[in-house]
Amino acid sequence: MSQLKDMYRTIVADGFPETMTITLGESVLTYQKRTWDMGGEVRGLRYGENPDQPAALYEFVEGENTVAGLKWRSPKQGIISALTEEQMLQAGKHPGKTNLTDVDNACNILQYLTKKPAATILKHNNPCGAAWADTLYEALHNAFWCDRIAAFGGAVVVNRPLDMKCAELIASQYFEVVAAPAFEEGVLDVIKSRKNLRILELPRLAHLDEICGVPMLDFKSLTDGGIVIQKSFVNRIMSVDDFIPATGATKDGSVYTARKPNDQEAEDLLFAWAVEAGVTSNSVIFARNGATVAIGTGEQDRVGCAELAIHKAYTKYADVLAFQRSGLSLYELQQKALADAEAAAMLEEINRETRENKGGLVGSVVVSDGFFPFRDGVDVVMAQGVTAIAQPGGSIRDWEVVQACNEKSPQVAMVYTGQRSFKH
Repeated sequence: MSQLKDMYRTIVADGFPETMTITLGESVLTYQKRTWDMGGEVRGLRYGENPDQPAALYEFVEGENTVAGLKWRSPKQGIISALTEEQMLQAGKHPGKTNLTDVDNACNILQYLTKKPAATILKHNNPCGAAWADTLYEALHNAFWCDRIAAFGGAVVVNRPLDMKCAELIASQYFEVVAAPAFEEGVLDVIKSRKNLRILELPRLAHLDEICGVPMLDFKSLTDGGIVIQKSFVNRIMSVDDFIPATGATKDGSVYTARKPNDQEAEDLLFAWAVEAGVTSNSVIFARNGATVAIGTGEQDRVGCAELAIHKAYTKYADVLAFQRSGLSLYELQQKALADAEAAAMLEEINRETRENKGGLVGSVVVSDGFFPFRDGVDVVMAQGVTAIAQPGGSIRDWEVVQACNEKSPQVAMVYTGQRSFKH
C-alpha cells in the first residue's frame, strides 16, 4: 500500500527544453518553461495528469500574434503560467498539472464575474460549486454548500483578498489548492494549518477584467500527433441586455414568443452562463440567487445531462439535511439506518422533504451550453419548478421548445444566448 501512495509523492523529471517557439505564418511566439526553486532544488511541474506523465508549464513571453487578423492576448499577461516561488506560499508539495488547470479554469469562469466578490470550487477541471454575492464569505459559503460532497479535495479560487472568515471555512474542510489575489493579515496562519495545502497568491485574480473578451490561441493535440488550433471561447453575454428574446416559427409561419425573465431571473441566468463557460459539454446548470444549485456535465445527450443534474441536486439536498441533523453524511446515515430505528425514521423524513422540495430546485433557473433539439429536455427541467431558461437557440424546433415554456402555468421565461459554449 505504501508503494501505491508513493506514486503520488513522486516528482517526475520532465526533460522538456527551457524554451518553446511556435511559428504561425509570420508570427513567432516564444514560451519560457516555468520552474521554481524549492528549498535549493529547481523543480518544474510535479507531474502531468497522472503520476507517470512528465509535464512542463510554459509562459508566453514574447511575440506578436497576428493570426487570422484578430486581437489576441499579449505576452506577459500570465496568471497561472507566470506563477513564481514567492506566490507559492506553502512549503511541501508543489502543484501538478491538474492543480494548475483547475485554477486556470476558475480564471476562465471568474473573468466574467468581476463585478462582485465571487468564489469557485473545482474538481477535475469542472466547478463543483460557484457563487457571487455582496461579500466574499457569502460567495464562498454558498459555493461550498452547492455540493460539499464533490468539493472534498477540490481547488478554491476567489477574486477578492481572502479574509479570516473565509480562511476558517477553508481550514475546516479538506481542499488541495486555494488561490486568491491576496491574503489578509493572519489568514495564512489559519490555512497553513492544513498540511500540504497548495496556497497560491495570484494578484491578477483581482484584475481579470483586463483580459476578459480578448481571446487566446487554443491548441488541441490529437491522438495521431496532429494539432487543432482555434480561437478560444469568448462570452458575448456580458449583461442581461445581451440576451436575445426567445422566439420560434413553425413551417406554416406561426410564431411563438417566450416570456421575458424578470430582474432576478435575468441576473441568475447571467451568472449561470458565466459558470457554463467552464463546464465540460454536454452540460446543464441550475442556479438560484447567485449560486449554482446543480451542475450536470459531460453527458452525451441533453436529457440525460439534465436528469443527472437533478439526481445530484436531490442527493446533495438530502446530504445537507443529514449532515445538519445528525453530523453524518447521507451515506453514513443510510448505513446507520440499516440497524437503528431512530436513524431510519430520520432518513425517511429527509427523503420525504427532499422529494417535496424537489432537491432545492424549485425557483431556480437553467442554462444549457447547447440548444434543446426537442422539448423533452425542457420538460424535464420544468418539472422541477424552474422559472427561467437560457440556451443558444437555433434549433429547427425552437418553436416547440418555446411553446413548452408557454404551456406551463405560470409561464417559464426563456432567452437565447446566440452562441454555444461547448468545452471539451
